[in-house]
Amino acid sequence: MRTPLVTVILPAKDAGAYIGTTLETLTRQFDDPAALKLVAIDDGSRDGTGTLMRRYAERFPHAEVITNATPRGLATARNQGLAHVEGDAFCFLDGDDWMQPRRLEVLARRLDDLGCDVLRTDHVTVTDGTRVLKPAPYPWRDRVASPRDAILPEDESTMVDYPYAWAGMLHRRVLDDGLAAFTPGLFTAEDRPWIWRLHLQARSFAVVDAPALLYRRGVSTSLTQARDRRQLDFVRAMHEVLDIVEADAEAERFLPKAVWTVLALSSRHLVRARRMTPSLRREMRSGIRGLLQRLPEGTTGTVLTRLDGPRRRVLASLLRETAAGSEHVGADGVRV
Repeated sequence: MRTPLVTVILPAKDAGAYIGTTLETLTRQFDDPAALKLVAIDDGSRDGTGTLMRRYAERFPHAEVITNATPRGLATARNQGLAHVEGDAFCFLDGDDWMQPRRLEVLARRLDDLGCDVLRTDHVTVTDGTRVLKPAPYPWRDRVASPRDAILPEDESTMVDYPYAWAGMLHRRVLDDGLAAFTPGLFTAEDRPWIWRLHLQARSFAVVDAPALLYRRGVSTSLTQARDRRQLDFVRAMHEVLDIVEADAEAERFLPKAVWTVLALSSRHLVRARRMTPSLRREMRSGIRGLLQRLPEGTTGTVLTRLDGPRRRVLASLLRETAAGSEHVGADGVRV
């Protein structure tokens, strides 16, 4: 039996309402089902997710279903899948998303043709039946480049702001180099350290066109909808991003972008925290305050002047609390 061309890592928890569609689209990727290996991880589901995974696994010559008795989180579940990769290419897929036919066949061919480590693609969001194309924020297609060259500029959306693990395909070299794994135990923002490590340390990447991956928005079980303690992992994830950037030989070059990301995402999480319980809201604010205290003052001040007014205003009170000595932060959040 042939070695699979692509391993698909599919973790899911309580995705029974959608995962049948997800799994069905995997049957339409190659003429030969042996070209694909399915590694499905049932992460503590209480519905029929695991049953559907096992049913579809029977349709592939290469398939494994891993069952976690209790949820271990998306990062850990993806790492479990990485231990079972076969072949030269692998990708991630979430249990509430799906792919157009032949997407994986096209990506595997382009990965081989271009000879690069990482392929990234656009994706399509689906909200209540409405589909919107979300382009990868990189202006060139089919051009192999250094991933480091896609991190800047700091004040525009770039590839480190496009962290979706499922929006592409990776060569096994990324796994062998220790760059494919996620930080264990992160229940949210797990893709932020992952994408920064990939763009700072992988050797080559390209953005290519391919049949679409469709990302279902507004799913009630999605962590993007959650307002519970798992959202506090955002702080831990962004501390790790800063660790990764500060350890880089070109830290001075990339730190402003990391600071921009921390400030922009912190403002978003402060707004989201308004819908949390008072105790969780206090924890979120305390964690973000510690994150802001860590940022280099000069770089932070420069970045703040470029943030839009609404985000500066959301951050203003915490920035005042973290301002040192005689330094003053105005009502718009800009240090003066």
